[in-house]
Amino acid sequence: MKKIELLSPAGDMERLKMAVLYGADAVYLAGTDFGMRSFAGNFTPEELPKAVEFAHSRGVKVHVTVNTMPRNHEVCELPTYLERLQDAGVDALILADLGAFTLAGKYAPNCHRHISTQQSIANYECAKAWYELGAQRVVLARELSLAEIIEIRQKTPKELEIETFGHGAMCVSYSGRCLLSNYMTGRDSNRGACAQPCRYQYTLMEEKRPGEYFPVFEDEKGTYILNSRDMCTIDHLQELTDAGIDCIKIEGRAKSAYYAAIVTGAYRHVIDDLAAGKPVDPVWRDEVDKVSHRIYSTGFYFGHPGQYTENSRYIREYQVAAIVEHCDENGLALCSLRNKFSAGEELEAVGPDLRPFPFTVPVMEDMEGNALEEPRKPEMLFKLQLPQQVPDFTILRKAVDLSAK
Repeated sequence: MKKIELLSPAGDMERLKMAVLYGADAVYLAGTDFGMRSFAGNFTPEELPKAVEFAHSRGVKVHVTVNTMPRNHEVCELPTYLERLQDAGVDALILADLGAFTLAGKYAPNCHRHISTQQSIANYECAKAWYELGAQRVVLARELSLAEIIEIRQKTPKELEIETFGHGAMCVSYSGRCLLSNYMTGRDSNRGACAQPCRYQYTLMEEKRPGEYFPVFEDEKGTYILNSRDMCTIDHLQELTDAGIDCIKIEGRAKSAYYAAIVTGAYRHVIDDLAAGKPVDPVWRDEVDKVSHRIYSTGFYFGHPGQYTENSRYIREYQVAAIVEHCDENGLALCSLRNKFSAGEELEAVGPDLRPFPFTVPVMEDMEGNALEEPRKPEMLFKLQLPQQVPDFTILRKAVDLSAK
């Protein structure tokens, strides 16, 4: 069976390493310019070649976002920037602006050109037009149903790759084209600086009663009139593959390394199980509930996702306690602390190609060999005896409800 490509977010080098090691086929990231996530960390000109080398050494492709809409004063900087991306060995460029697309063909001809969801491709004629202009892939508008995607696949050249979003946050604006953030805060969402005002809780104020706020009721619990659910399609990967989709994208370049690792690993295992004709292990479906998220839906694939009006808060029920730097064959692990925990607590271990398992924390050792009940200093190194050997970059986490109340 054809195996769908898994494309994961890489907001910085740590998140890139996690996405790669936990099973991504490709990662997408941004340089310091022309990307739609200006607060993600991103990659400097010095970091980018190292990121590409790390990914390529493990058979993973690198896609770089060049998907803002450049103004006149920025266009002159594009040729040099595009040449730098090609020189770094980037595999593909994600583009939204026709001028940038044309310049990419001239100044980065070795890079494939993918058309960003910002272009709102919602029909087969538009997809064909981009293919005829030289695009290797189109990222379809997130508002399409699976039936519409199937029709686009049937009526476009088979050489044109189709990518869709499979997991992560959903924007309330059509294909992310939002002016609300710019209007309210001066931060332009279309230039990578969205303040996410759609997730604010709003009230009503009457003209002659300044300072007196009235809640906007939808029911007895209130309303969040712009609140969207998060997307999760891990239960429907067979249908997405059967529809002819070539690649599913995990949203989240601004999210944590933990998120990149756990969601990538979960989707990786389900994709591989389906391709091998094996029953899907339900533990991987449980994993996507163990990252920070809002109530899930399947996006627009199977109908309108609807709003969640209870609240606009994220569910956060797990916290990273430590990262395993190295582990010997007897399970003695060198760990780096992320959040405090102590001997006697229950933790879970989950790692690259490692099925999650629980264990009780024994007394640990510091680097001088002294007994250690509770490591306290951020990122301090310590030794921990695990029940079994685990891969490097295994995550040790604990159940703790950090959801906003």
